[in-house]
Amino acid sequence: MMTSYNVAILGATGAVGTRMIEQLETSSIPVKTVKFLASKRSVGKVLRFKGQDVKVEEATPEVFRGVDLVLSSAGGSVSKKLLPAAVKAGAVCVDNTSAFRMDPNVPLVIPEVNRAALAQHQGIIANPNCSTIQMLVALAPIYRQYGLKQIVVSTYQAVSGAGQSAINELLQQTQQYLKQEPLTANILPTKNDIKHYPQAFNLLPQIDVFEDSGYTHEEWKMIHETKKILLADPDATQIKVTATCVRVPVVIGHGESVYFTVTDQTATTTQIRDLLAKSPGIVVQDDTRQQFYPQPLNAEGKRETFVGRLRPDLENTGAFNCWVVSDNLLKGAAWNTVQIAECLIEDHLL
Repeated sequence: MMTSYNVAILGATGAVGTRMIEQLETSSIPVKTVKFLASKRSVGKVLRFKGQDVKVEEATPEVFRGVDLVLSSAGGSVSKKLLPAAVKAGAVCVDNTSAFRMDPNVPLVIPEVNRAALAQHQGIIANPNCSTIQMLVALAPIYRQYGLKQIVVSTYQAVSGAGQSAINELLQQTQQYLKQEPLTANILPTKNDIKHYPQAFNLLPQIDVFEDSGYTHEEWKMIHETKKILLADPDATQIKVTATCVRVPVVIGHGESVYFTVTDQTATTTQIRDLLAKSPGIVVQDDTRQQFYPQPLNAEGKRETFVGRLRPDLENTGAFNCWVVSDNLLKGAAWNTVQIAECLIEDHLL
């Protein structure tokens, strides 16, 4: 008889949490019972799962008794406080926050890229940053086949990466702009900094707070997560990585301009395109004659990572450009989390 699991979703009412519920409903995970957990203010709210009403419960350390699997997206401080209690109660946790990503004892996993790392888990598995995930889904096959020496990425990130409140603010500002009213800004570029700027009809070259290095924490995450995932060491030097992360007035779907240099200088654009077309989780949309390339509007609601505009750097042998787009709330968050859980079950690690 197939084993079924008691599953809890922590942060169930948020932009990612609601999508985790949808992804869990259509996943291969056999669910015996489901708990939806959130902060005290959401207690009693009713959400649906497979046609049934489920009341939201308060997330406390005691609520994890009897839970086998926790899918978490409630913010880093909540994860740090509650997930150790969940592990102690016997659950395996897949966490979509930055709380444990750099912990050397916690695997940082994209199933298409480094699934084998799941075997090292000690109760918690970290979901990488959304922008890191889609970039590495695209680059990992290239790394395995041709080697990578350098990655230069510029991101064009949707406001949903900053949560539902940021979406609401963008839509409000858009109305204000069209009515020629002053734009109110209380959230972006990041809640945790001193100043806030309008996002509507604007580009903000700041995602998260600035580090002493002059990089934002989002850029820092992309650099060090890439190295941890590909090289098992966040400070590895074999691949040089640099990033510039920009928030754009798009609701869902991150775009990335990725420049990369391969070790095998015989690699051609056609070979790389064919390799990506055969790789799991990737859809190649790359026909410039037909103006066919990835766009956030078309990626919304889809689990795949879309790659296009693949072309060589005409000035430097072994260097290429591409354009990568994915739904940041699905592959970048909810779907990657549920996909990890599916792999845990398939690999008998739950």
